[in-house]
Amino acid sequence: MNENKRTSGNKEVITLGSGYLHYIMATTDYDDEVALKNALFTDDNILGYIQGGATLEYKPTFYDAKDDLGILIKSAITDETATLKSGVCSWNGETLNVLTETASSVTENDGIRTVKIGGAGNDKRERYYIGFHYVDKLDGDAWVIIKGYNSSGFTLTFAKDKETVIDAEFTAVPVDSDGTLIIYMEEIKSSEA
Repeated sequence: MNENKRTSGNKEVITLGSGYLHYIMATTDYDDEVALKNALFTDDNILGYIQGGATLEYKPTFYDAKDDLGILIKSAITDETATLKSGVCSWNGETLNVLTETASSVTENDGIRTVKIGGAGNDKRERYYIGFHYVDKLDGDAWVIIKGYNSSGFTLTFAKDKETVIDAEFTAVPVDSDGTLIIYMEEIKSSEA
């Protein structure tokens, strides 16, 4: 029996490893997180294989109201941001379309895929559900879901001795009417498994 199984009360599990980056258009609202997870995390929805893992960052901004002597202090969250970053090392023109707000068209003709990028007037304002699936067969998988868009643009570096990796940074917008920015789900394995 593995004593480190991720169970409802165990906080001694070490998260180690990477996973898969998924996406779908955010054209449907999901009231049920499990339904969203099941729709998002399929083989057909892999954005690309990643390099360097993924980083989820949540930052609240606080305002502190206090008296002149610093005796009374009241704090409130005035803003918050969430981003999901990952390096995409297997990609094509369809991937660039997802990662670019101003990709105006993707066409395929005579075996050539063409993506037109640029022009502020071409801002699609499309939002995607972006999900990272952390895989851990021993202690249990975990899933991170945000709704958002790539806010960092991209750089394509073609070098003779290094793969071309696109560093994507997805900025979260609220997933629901409660203002939820991040959905985190983890597999709970029985301690007897």
